[in-house]
Amino acid sequence: MTRAAAPLLVLASRSPARMKLLGAAGLDFEAIGAGVDERAVETPLLARGAGPGEVALHLAEAKALAVSARMPGRLVLGADQTLGLGAEVLVKAETRAEACRQLGRLQGRTHELHAAVAAAEAGVVVWRHVSVARLTMRPLDPAAVDDYLDAAGEGILGSVGCYHLEGLGIRLFEAIEGDYFTVLGLPMLPLLGWLRGRGLIDAPGESFA
Repeated sequence: MTRAAAPLLVLASRSPARMKLLGAAGLDFEAIGAGVDERAVETPLLARGAGPGEVALHLAEAKALAVSARMPGRLVLGADQTLGLGAEVLVKAETRAEACRQLGRLQGRTHELHAAVAAAEAGVVVWRHVSVARLTMRPLDPAAVDDYLDAAGEGILGSVGCYHLEGLGIRLFEAIEGDYFTVLGLPMLPLLGWLRGRGLIDAPGESFA
């Protein structure tokens, strides 16, 4: 009996948004949680004043390398996203109270999302990229923030900024500058371009099916 070929890619994440993006693009992949302690990676970087793009890239690389160490024969993608508010890097809220405070700081202001993706093979990072989007949140009073958190539920705690732009979070904003995929946390166009350059997708005569 012939053994089925392994999927083209391994996504070092169980993020529903990233899984949906790769699947919608017709990429053959499997998703495996990286098991990386994000705070342990972030803390020393933030202590020395690293910017949001650098932090996002380190997290993406750490995830890709963690899974690549367990699956050295596969091409592994790691991704992460950070939020810059002025010179400050905001991390994911862990409680509703933290989410409330974070949204209170973001309302009426413009912040930046830095989305990083890294590819690793045999325990070595072979490609990396960071994209940036600028988002302006409309003014919100405390009651509006509470109403939003009630409607959005605890699932938004897993997202930096405490919103899902593809869901109710879109109603928090009045302007967005940048790539939609960057906002969702996976810069798809640079990733697809790199995979194409490696000859892994869209080869001559290849079907989109």
